[in-house]
Amino acid sequence: MLILYASPGACSLAVHIALLETGLDFELEKVDLKTRRTKTGADYLAVNPKGKVPALRLESGELLTENAVVLQYVADEAPQAELIPPPGSFRRYRAMEGLNFIATEIHKGFGPLFQPDTPEDYKPLVLKTLSERFGYLDRLLDDRPFLLGQAVSVLDFYSFVTGRWARNMKVDLTGCARLPAYWDRIAARPAAQRALRAEGLD
Repeated sequence: MLILYASPGACSLAVHIALLETGLDFELEKVDLKTRRTKTGADYLAVNPKGKVPALRLESGELLTENAVVLQYVADEAPQAELIPPPGSFRRYRAMEGLNFIATEIHKGFGPLFQPDTPEDYKPLVLKTLSERFGYLDRLLDDRPFLLGQAVSVLDFYSFVTGRWARNMKVDLTGCARLPAYWDRIAARPAAQRALRAEGLD
């Protein structure tokens, strides 16, 4: 059985949703990122020396980390769910392009807002940059319901998590007319509802 190490509301929520969408058998092990302890009391740094989530323990015993990579692995393990284009196709490269954009330009862009010692006069620049990057995602939705086209993918689950952060951090999304309804569509999916409940999120 797969073991997903996750922290409520963190980027690991995307993997949690993906696992539920695929129907793969897994166990959820919650991690307190402040104490670096798992719900069962284990030292998380002994599990994943990076100290970050998600981490996915495979049935082979291997540990896989980094959200964009774990999402691809989960999608590939259940190709019937069609959560990512097949390897070798050009659409797969588009998916990788999108996952890396979310990971490096949006996810990491939130970093200064999560740090208590970030100077207050620097935060407006961070928020402005994030607003611009979300604007790019919004434009992608001009002619499609999901980031890759007509069908939902793991990109949408990752985007959904960053959308929750954007709302909590008061990122200006006034120029993003499509994103709110798009994120609401993801939130309404049964797998997303189950993941949110399991993580104690509204």
